[in-house]
Amino acid sequence: MGGETADPAMVRRRGLMLVLSSPSGAGKTSLSRRLLQADPCLELSISVTTRPPRPGEIDGHDYHFVDRARYDAMVRNGELLERAEVFGFHYGTPRQPVEAALQRGKDVLFDIDWQGTQQLRDSARADLVSVFVLPPSIAELERRLRSRAQDSEEVIRARMSKAADEMSHWPEYDYVIINRDLDQAFADLRAILAAERLKRERQIGLADFVRSLRDKI
Repeated sequence: MGGETADPAMVRRRGLMLVLSSPSGAGKTSLSRRLLQADPCLELSISVTTRPPRPGEIDGHDYHFVDRARYDAMVRNGELLERAEVFGFHYGTPRQPVEAALQRGKDVLFDIDWQGTQQLRDSARADLVSVFVLPPSIAELERRLRSRAQDSEEVIRARMSKAADEMSHWPEYDYVIINRDLDQAFADLRAILAAERLKRERQIGLADFVRSLRDKI
């Protein structure tokens, strides 16, 4: 057997797109924040939106807030990976920063709805890992929406009405997490991410590394 060792550095990983979707209030935003804090290899895809900022939201951090003219120009120029209209406002994912991150081996987290997920699946299926987050009950979903104290009664009713349609799309996702307990849901999400990172098709140079291992025998 040869005395030299194969170099694991010859294996590098292409990043993946981790999508979290859920009805409003099911917990995807809380899960996203915890995951970003815990995982330095993950960065958030910051969407553009035509809706006004909510209290405490920062332009360039929570969203890129743009007017309708700028949004329409981005659509025309092919600058968005996906786009959707939600409650009368327009949202989209800028293409360039996502593609650059994947090339660097960074994973990108998306907090988008089922419409955007379908578009990403059509354009980048090999890079996509999709997770749908469900509430444990409708009563709990409504309680969480009201506890945020961010929306009017009219908006809360609209979100509850829309939830049934959103939840009907769960079979389109790779994984489903029922968010009964945030700590457990977070552990489940981290397990999904860890497993997906180890898939052989995401490890560039793996075939050459194995070949070099065998050559040393």
